[in-house]
Amino acid sequence: MDLRKLKTILELFEESNINELEISSGKETVRLSRGGHAPSPPITTVATKSDIAKMKESSSASPIAGNVVPSPMVGTFYRAPAPDRPPFVRVGDRVEAGQTICIIEAMKLMNEIPSPSNGIVRSILAENDQAIAYGDGLFIIE
Repeated sequence: MDLRKLKTILELFEESNINELEISSGKETVRLSRGGHAPSPPITTVATKSDIAKMKESSSASPIAGNVVPSPMVGTFYRAPAPDRPPFVRVGDRVEAGQTICIIEAMKLMNEIPSPSNGIVRSILAENDQAIAYGDGLFIIE
């Protein structure tokens, strides 16, 4: 599982009133639960050796502040209007509320996804041409 997605899931879990959450993607599973006196929720995950190496490399990196823009639907994420065109936004770009920031293809329809607010794109959480689910984090806008 992508470390950025795992961090986003953990942040959303910590901000919510949910006591237990389990997410499965293929052979990987992440389970979060709030325990009695534990200072932070325990995490159990099945990951590959490369995933563990990536986590160790970026464990010292500071978390990115901002608001997560969730996917409003299930589909395929595209950063650009066409393969030969530049992406709608890049990290560091200033965006305006209503500005198209990506496309999600669902049932052969291309749905333009607007920015929910003004701000600066701090992170792009989804990979181009990636299948996404409803609620998956797409961007972090500060």
